[in-house]
Amino acid sequence: MIIDKLNWSILKHLQANARLSNAEIGRRVGISSPAVAERIKKMEDAGLIEEYNTEISPFEAGYQLKAIITLRAFMGMLKPFLEKVKTYDEVINCYRITGNENIVMEVVLTNQKHLESFIDQLIVYGECKTQIVLSHVVKNSAIQPLK
Repeated sequence: MIIDKLNWSILKHLQANARLSNAEIGRRVGISSPAVAERIKKMEDAGLIEEYNTEISPFEAGYQLKAIITLRAFMGMLKPFLEKVKTYDEVINCYRITGNENIVMEVVLTNQKHLESFIDQLIVYGECKTQIVLSHVVKNSAIQPLK
């Protein structure tokens, strides 16, 4: 799919606020609401727009800790872990990566005791390293056009 300047402008507005109406986006980019809807539909059909999300504050939902945990899987344990990780409620993002570790997880936890018991579940699969998140520096930054 060709992403022209107008599509990038629409994407910029959707990434900033996916709840904007097509009419409002149209006013901002200078085209009609139906034209915006048609372009958005084409971008969805092409797989460029993957999904729309509601972001929830972990702290307001009762979680006191957010952590980044890396896992270096033991020999033969990566594939079983890739299936198991999908069942953990604590994991909000998980990436398979290159380098010394195989996995990076972003997790939310209620307290330190919860963190300890979660790590106890993980160490069956490999060596873990944990970092506690203090704050977001960059959060859901918009994807920009290629230069």
